[in-house]
Amino acid sequence: MDKVHIFDTTLRDGEQVPGCQLNTVEKIEIAEALELLGVDVIEAGFPVSSPGDFKSVVEISKAVSNPIICALTRAVDNDIEVAAQALKHAKRGRIHTGIGASDQHVLHKLRTTHEKNIERAIHATKTARNLVEEVEFYCEDAGRARNEYLAQMVEAVIKAGATVINIPDTTGYCLPDEFGAKIKYLFDHVSNIDKAIISVHCHNDLGMATANTLAGIKNGARQAEVTLNGIGERAGNTSLEEIVMALRARKSEFGVDTDIDAKKIYPTSRLVSRLMRMPVQPNKAIVGRNAFAHSSGIHQDGVIKDRLNYEIIDPEDVGIQESAIILTARSGRAALKFNLERLGIYLNTEELDETYPRFLELADEKKDVNEYDLLALAGKTVDARATHIEELKVTSGNKEIAEAHVVIEHEGKRFEATKKGNGPVDACFQAIDSIMKKQTRLEEYLVQSIHGGSDDVGKVHIQVSRNDIVFYGFGSDTDVILATAKAYLDAVSKVPDLEDIENPEEEIHA
Repeated sequence: MDKVHIFDTTLRDGEQVPGCQLNTVEKIEIAEALELLGVDVIEAGFPVSSPGDFKSVVEISKAVSNPIICALTRAVDNDIEVAAQALKHAKRGRIHTGIGASDQHVLHKLRTTHEKNIERAIHATKTARNLVEEVEFYCEDAGRARNEYLAQMVEAVIKAGATVINIPDTTGYCLPDEFGAKIKYLFDHVSNIDKAIISVHCHNDLGMATANTLAGIKNGARQAEVTLNGIGERAGNTSLEEIVMALRARKSEFGVDTDIDAKKIYPTSRLVSRLMRMPVQPNKAIVGRNAFAHSSGIHQDGVIKDRLNYEIIDPEDVGIQESAIILTARSGRAALKFNLERLGIYLNTEELDETYPRFLELADEKKDVNEYDLLALAGKTVDARATHIEELKVTSGNKEIAEAHVVIEHEGKRFEATKKGNGPVDACFQAIDSIMKKQTRLEEYLVQSIHGGSDDVGKVHIQVSRNDIVFYGFGSDTDVILATAKAYLDAVSKVPDLEDIENPEEEIHA
C-alpha cells in the first residue's frame, strides 16, 4: 500500500497558540513521544526566531533518531544558515524554507514582482540545498494563489533542488474540491513534479483542514502536515489523528496508509494537552472525551448489541480502553442493565422494570448517574456519597505559603490531613492525595461559571489518569476552591482499589 508521510508540526505551528509555549525539556518529551508514535518528520522549530527555539531544535536533534528533524526559515540567507547550524546533530535534517505564492502576498506583503519573487525562491532553495540534503519549499498562501503562477514556482524550486514541495492553505480559505483540483493541476502541469514529494499543510479557519488534506492526498499528495489535537495558528491545523484514522477507516477508497502506531494516539494526545495546558474539546473527533461516549438510549442499545451499529472506529485502536455508556435521563433499560452488570449486579426483567423508573427520577435530578448511584438503586448498602469532603479549610496569600486542611469521610470513618502547596488548589490536591494514596496524574482542570456574577456557582471538571486510563470528576459550589476539592476527590475516588486507603495521617473516630 502506498505511504503518506506524516509531517508533525505540533512543536512549531502548534506551539504558536497563545499561552501554549513549551520549554526545551517539554519539547523533547513531546518529540520522543512523536518518535514512538511513528511520525516521519518532526518540525522542531524556527531557529532564527529566538535562542530558545534554536536550542530546542539542537536538543531535539540529539534526542530522537528515527524521524527527520525539520527547521523552518524564511527565504532569507541568515535564516537558512542558522537553521543549518541548529540541525548539525540531526541524523537526517531538513530545512523548510519558502515564500508567498498568492498575489496578495507577492504584491501586498512582499511588495515585489512575480518574477523577482520566483528568483528569490530559487536562491533560497539553492542556498539551503548547499547546506543539507533535504529541502522542503513552502509556497505560502498557495490556497489563494493562481494555479498557473503556483505551477511556475513549484517547477522552478524543484529544478533548484527542493525535494519536498509544501502546498499550504495558509488562511484556510479553500473548499475540498477546489483544493483537490489545485493539487491535480500541479501534477498535470509541472513537468518535473515526479522529482519531489508533494505535501499539504491546511489550516482550519473554515473548518475544512482535514477535508482539504484528504482531498490533497486523493489527488496525489504524499505528505500530510498535521498537529496533535489539531492545534495551531488561529483556528488550528489539520489534526494528525483525524488524517490517520480517516485513511484507515476509508482505506479501500484512498489506498494509502501511514506508519503511525494508532494505539499511541490517545496517550500522545493527552501528553500534548497536558504540557501545553490546552484542554481537548469534548466533542473533538477521535480523542475528545465524548468521541466514544453514548448517552442516547437508542444509540446505547445499538452499541451494546454491536459496536459497529454506531462506531466506525474501535476505541482500542487509538489507545482508548473502551466505549463509554453514559447514564442520563435519555438512557434506556439496555444501558442501565449493561452498567449494572459491569458492577456485577444482575437483575431479572421484573427487577429491572422496578428499578428503571427510580433510575429516571434520579437521572433527571443528577443529570448523570455514577456507579455508587447504581449500587444504591439496586438495593446495595452503599451511599452514593460514601466518600465526600466533610470539612475544608484553606489559607493562602501573596506573602504566605498556601495550606489546606481537609477532612474526608469514607465508609463511616473520617480522615484528615494538612498539606502545604504551590497555591490553594495544589495544597488541596496534596492533602487529598495524602489520604487517598491513588498515585494519579492530573490531566485536565476546568472551571466554569454557571450563571455569571460574583456570587455565581463555580462548576469544576477534573480529569486524572493512571496507566493511561482517564477518570473524571465534577464539583460545584459558590466557593470555587471547595468545588475544586470536590471534583478532585470525585475523580480519584473512581480510580480502582478504593478500599486500599491505608495508613491515613490521622483517623478521627466518630
